Amino acid sequence: MSRPLLDLAYQLTQAGKPFVMATVVWCERPTSAKPGAQAIIQENGQIIGWIGGSCAQPVVLREAVRLLHEGGEPFLLRLGAPDIGIARRDVRIFPMLCTSGGVLDIYMEPHLPPAQLLLIGDSPVITALQQLASVLDFAIIRLDSADLSEVQINERTYILVATHGQYDENVLEQALRSSATYVGMVGSRRRAADCRAYLRASGLTEQQIAHLKAPTGLDIGAVTPEEIAASILAELVQVKRRKVGSDERSSRQEREQQHQISVTSAANTAIDPVCGMIVEIATARHSSVYEGRDFYFCCPACKRLFEQNPQEYLIQHEREV
Repeated sequence: MSRPLLDLAYQLTQAGKPFVMATVVWCERPTSAKPGAQAIIQENGQIIGWIGGSCAQPVVLREAVRLLHEGGEPFLLRLGAPDIGIARRDVRIFPMLCTSGGVLDIYMEPHLPPAQLLLIGDSPVITALQQLASVLDFAIIRLDSADLSEVQINERTYILVATHGQYDENVLEQALRSSATYVGMVGSRRRAADCRAYLRASGLTEQQIAHLKAPTGLDIGAVTPEEIAASILAELVQVKRRKVGSDERSSRQEREQQHQISVTSAANTAIDPVCGMIVEIATARHSSVYEGRDFYFCCPACKRLFEQNPQEYLIQHEREV
């Protein structure tokens, strides 16, 4: 990795900002990027580095932003023919049919800030969680008050409440109105039922209340505070890894957000009707108008071929769409 990219990766990590490191691991010439070429893509779509030209960059950028918004594990992105290169079932393949040819395999590695675990209350279970959770790469914040206004809560926040009944209801009402992925409360089933009744009377919807996990933790027969903490951590790992425990409200908001991202992405890009590559409209250097429609191309060769026989490529393009 070059020194500028190394410095940028360190700065983004220290600032808690997500990014994707894209690394070319294999190529079949001709390609402008060679193995070892790297770029960092940030959540806002900014790309620093080099992993290919106008044919490769739009796809890498789009898939990196998708990965940052939707989450997921690292994967191999192949730009080119599917029958050559590293043969693996988990490769995501995008044809690259530019006149220059070539194939690229690019390793897409997300770097996300650690999930935030918000521990609220003063109890032995909270103390045990504080000791154990850091091993599982949680960033821990501990509060002993009902005021969550000073804490930045987002989709990577997990909230655990254990106040011995002092202010469970107040803090749960704030937590369940937030975008936190997980909200749990340590307490008996009867205590949980009382809290739900209070939240319902406070105006929370059934979907919001359903997001509360109480009693919290997996049923492993835990008795001691340390065992209860272990059961809670097991459940948090389950939620992180399997996306289990999300209520309908969170799922709907996520789908709407993803749909908006897709709509925005589609509005800003076009498909080259000749080679099928994604072209950024705002920065496209090659375009043509045919029968009142705008078409964008990754290179002058594609534009020339299209203008020589538009109908041939339009028929092909509409079949693929």
